[in-house]
Amino acid sequence: MPSTPAIKIESLRVLVNDGNHNAFTDLCRFKGRMYLAFRSCPEGHMIFPSSRIVVMTSDDGQAWRQVFTFAVPERDVRDPHFLVFKDTLFVYAGTWFCAPAVPGKYDMNEHLGYGAWSSDGAAWQGPRLLEGTYGHYIWRAAACGDKAFMCGRRKRDFCRTQDSGDGTNVTQGALLESDDGLVWKTAAIFRESGGDETAFLFEADGAVLAVARSPGLDPALLLRSRPPYRTWESHSLERYIGGPMLARWGERLLVGGRRMLDRKDPAKTVLYWLNDNRLEPAAEFPSGGDNSYPGFLPLSDTRGLLSYYSSHEGSGTSRAPAAIYLAELSLT
Repeated sequence: MPSTPAIKIESLRVLVNDGNHNAFTDLCRFKGRMYLAFRSCPEGHMIFPSSRIVVMTSDDGQAWRQVFTFAVPERDVRDPHFLVFKDTLFVYAGTWFCAPAVPGKYDMNEHLGYGAWSSDGAAWQGPRLLEGTYGHYIWRAAACGDKAFMCGRRKRDFCRTQDSGDGTNVTQGALLESDDGLVWKTAAIFRESGGDETAFLFEADGAVLAVARSPGLDPALLLRSRPPYRTWESHSLERYIGGPMLARWGERLLVGGRRMLDRKDPAKTVLYWLNDNRLEPAAEFPSGGDNSYPGFLPLSDTRGLLSYYSSHEGSGTSRAPAAIYLAELSLT
């Protein structure tokens, strides 16, 4: 692994600040254009059927415009993530069912993934429910050859519990697999307990590296496996990472997310270099309150874009407003 350079924040700007709680970002490139996705909700971070997914596009990373948005009736939509697969751009969202008859009662067993897709980034289809995701809280997706893979956490045996089942000892981490990006099945269980947000990075031969958030403020895990993904090697990264991102920048591996040392420590959006099984701090971004969930897009081996959200210049809490930030990065 090459030596780890310093990351310089060349510029930072507020991209979206409309009074809503804007959060949970992702970035990608598709057919020569850049795309940014995030969730927008007038009420806040938590579960509200007033939420919607927003997709923006840019030719140069400077001028951005909205190209698509969607909501799902009686469902909270959140955590949008891109997948470029078989010459198609997908955007996925997990959705909590907001039962009108029982307000405030949520169960992961009623969770459902939705997707929208485009062959040119301009004309979109969907949203459409993703077959095979009922009872799964879907998260980041990645492609490897003619297969697509996605993180889905679920209750073991879809058991009934008094709580939602998210972030508990009955929450499994499932690796979902698809041939077309719309119909999914379980390929493997990579975590039998404490399954949570997980980012995957695949090699051409199918080997996979993953960074998995742990419940509470427990340290994140670094996971490795090879097809058919029946056994997983696990290492503690010795620090909590919320909303983990895992990306390749040139020959190096970049990890991003929310840093919190304890319940009294202010949350910050940060980047790390991943060297073997260790994280090396690389950059901290202006942030606070409710924040993080970054997306990263390499522009070259020494330049890149990072998106994230934060409420430190808004409510300072999980309520609206929160803004979307876009940083231009360079390596020194």
